Amino acid sequence: MPATMRAAVLRAPKDLVIEERPVPVPGPGQVLVRVEAVGICGSDVHYYEHGRIGDFVVRTPMVLGHEPSGTVVARGPGAGFHPVGRRVSLEPGIPCARCTQCRTGRYNLCPDVSFYATPPVDGALCEYVAVDEDFAHPVPDSLSADAAALLEPLSVGISACRKARISPGSRVLVTGAGPIGLIAAQTARAFGAAEVMVTDIAPHRLDLARELGATHTVDARTTRISGTGFEPDVLLECSGAPAAADEAIRAVGRAGQVILIGMGGDTIPLPLAHVQNFEIEVTGTFRYANTWPTAVSLAASAEVELDRLVTHRHRLGDTERALTAGALDRTAIKTVVRPQEN
Repeated sequence: MPATMRAAVLRAPKDLVIEERPVPVPGPGQVLVRVEAVGICGSDVHYYEHGRIGDFVVRTPMVLGHEPSGTVVARGPGAGFHPVGRRVSLEPGIPCARCTQCRTGRYNLCPDVSFYATPPVDGALCEYVAVDEDFAHPVPDSLSADAAALLEPLSVGISACRKARISPGSRVLVTGAGPIGLIAAQTARAFGAAEVMVTDIAPHRLDLARELGATHTVDARTTRISGTGFEPDVLLECSGAPAAADEAIRAVGRAGQVILIGMGGDTIPLPLAHVQNFEIEVTGTFRYANTWPTAVSLAASAEVELDRLVTHRHRLGDTERALTAGALDRTAIKTVVRPQEN
């Protein structure tokens, strides 16, 4: 095991360096994982560009990245579940396990969670990480390292579909065909949705949505949802765009569910009369809890295709290029960094 490793460290907005850091030593109940793939999330890009997301401010140098996969290479004292050599996908939030939210199973709402790449916690855009073995989930050899990393955004889709109570026969509207929207649409179909409509303003993303199982797509630049005649039971709002959310909520049918996933502005307009008259439930969703076994199953069975989303791959030394890929290439959908590649 080397004594040092490379890490992508954000020091200030648009100030990212690759620096040498000590390889972490796994503590009690932890495993050391050689990181093989890390998905780039919109939050990573936002931290890179602005140095903050809401109240979370990068005040000291921080390693980015919270969508990792890799291989167990060492075990700390008392860690006995994972053998060395096992491939794993890492759940990036370690809750306290003591608070009311944790004790009732909602550990995603733990107020004391330690979450990768959320200030001041370092993330996984580095060559090695130490993690509690309970949050390193085994993955089959049939899954690529990229797909194993993307079990994290898939978990977002699973959590949203569970909250929406999607079941066989559901009609689902997904606004926004970015990575989360494309994953949410596939997850809805895997949960049994009979019809899934996806809206976006990018034709290439809508093309991919159809290839991945969307039954209808709408170019939001030219067509309004109300003009399609589609009345969904469920809205999975993934765009984060207030105007898109407003229009989409108005389309939801009686006793429908609205799940707000996309993060845009601090507020969105709420068509209150429609929500009240149709008894629509509107709720947010925050991360995930108890989703990895389902995510592994959906990805391994190809009910959700994750590799198809990856359009750009970079080495750790090119992390800045990975963080700017979406701005520089409009065809970009999902970027993955591979820390072990030179």
